[in-house]
Parts: sequence; structure tokens; C-alpha cells
Amino acid sequence: MKKLIIANWKMNPPTLKKAKELFSATTNYRLQAKNAEIVIVPPFIYLSELLKIKNSPKQSTLATGQIKLKIGAQNIFWATEGAYTGEISPKMLKDLYVDYAIIGHSERRKYAAETDEMINKKVIAALKESLKVILCVGEPLEIRKKGKKAAMDFVKNQLQKDLKGLKGKLLSNKLIIAYEPIWAIGTGISATPETALETIKYIKKLLITNYQLLTPRVLYGGSVDSKNIKGFLQHNEIDGALVGGASLNAKEFKKIVELTNKIN
Repeated sequence: MKKLIIANWKMNPPTLKKAKELFSATTNYRLQAKNAEIVIVPPFIYLSELLKIKNSPKQSTLATGQIKLKIGAQNIFWATEGAYTGEISPKMLKDLYVDYAIIGHSERRKYAAETDEMINKKVIAALKESLKVILCVGEPLEIRKKGKKAAMDFVKNQLQKDLKGLKGKLLSNKLIIAYEPIWAIGTGISATPETALETIKYIKKLLITNYQLLTPRVLYGGSVDSKNIKGFLQHNEIDGALVGGASLNAKEFKKIVELTNKIN
């Protein structure tokens, strides 16, 4: 299975012009997608315009075998429609032909006070609309300092709450977990490949045992760049990466994709 590389632009760039420039610079290089699937996740306000570029004749005439680009959203709401000012529903995203949605990112949990109960409702709503869900889980520094067991228990508890009432067929091929240790996000400090691998193996075991997922996909996210990406993705169990700041530099992101393609 190809590695999944997700570019989370977060609240960047500041203008549509710059968003188009970054999107074009990111997607206009000619790379064979030997080992990589690419998902670009811009702010909501840019989705329509970037999808127009993606679906333009120029983009669609790229040679067979090159990067098959997908577009994702950074968040969703759990209702289909209604009096929910400022929110975006999964149905609206599907109508735009958006493929993926990030749910439960640590920044949403921190700055928007999202609870596991809210995240669970969002996951259920997204899956019902056949969106592919990138569910983010991961422990803060104070938990990691308590040791490996405390960190594993924290992640297990998140999964139990975020996936409450879900298992098997509904999750199959639609759920992707991004393990993002909070202490390694935006800090310039990355977890070691060994630490990430150990936790990701644990997450996969939980998904297989408790949620009947036969081939779960789990990514690593946390200060990923071209200097450390190979150390993570050389492990078969790590199915890709959720890339933040490095995805805002087209040349740096290109290096990440190139290095991913070189992994056997």
C-alpha cells in the first residue's frame, strides 16, 4: 500500500492569491507517485478555488502514474444542516467533491475546546457521508513524562471515546488514524521513529482487536520534514505522515514526496 502524505496548511496562507501559488507550486512538479498518495488540506475558504484548479483540463491531462492529488478539509460539524452559525457539514464537503476530513486535531482540541464526545459525533457524521476520516490522537508532554504505559493508556482512552459505537464495516477503508504526540507539534521536536513505531503498532493492535479493522492505516504527525521523514516511513507499519509547517514550503514538501517515493 502506498504511503499517505497529508499536507495540513492550517490557517495559512493569508490570501487566496498565495494559496493558489502554493497549490500550483506544490502540484506542478512532475513526480512519479511510486509510493505516495498526496492529500492537500487548505482552509475552508480556499477549497472551491483549489478544486477548480485541481479539476482543470491542464491538471487532468497529467500523465498516468503521476501524483493523484486529493483534497481534504481541516474540520467538519456533525449536523447535515441547520442553525449552526459558522459550521460546515460533511454533506457540503461531499457536494464539493472533497475526499478527506481531519477530525480531532490537537489544535482543535486545545483552541476550540473540542471534546472526545464532539469528535465522536463528527467522526460518525463524516463516515455516514463516505468522507475518509483522518482522526488525530496523541498524548501531551505531561503524560509522556509519566512513561510509556501512561502514554499508551491516554491514546487508548481517546480512541475508545472518539470511536464509540463504531466498528467493522462502517470504518473499513474510511478511517485513518494520525498519531500526533502533542509535545512534538509546532515545537521543532519530533518523536523518534522508534517511539512512533511502538505507539503506532499499539494503535493498530487496538483497531484490529476492538474495531474489527483488518488493515488499519496509521500515520505519524509531529514536526515532520525532509530531514526526518525517511526515518519514520522506512517502517512498514507507519503508513504515512501528517505534515504541518513543512507543507507550506513547496520545495520542502517536494523533497518529502521524493524521499517517500524512494522508500521500498
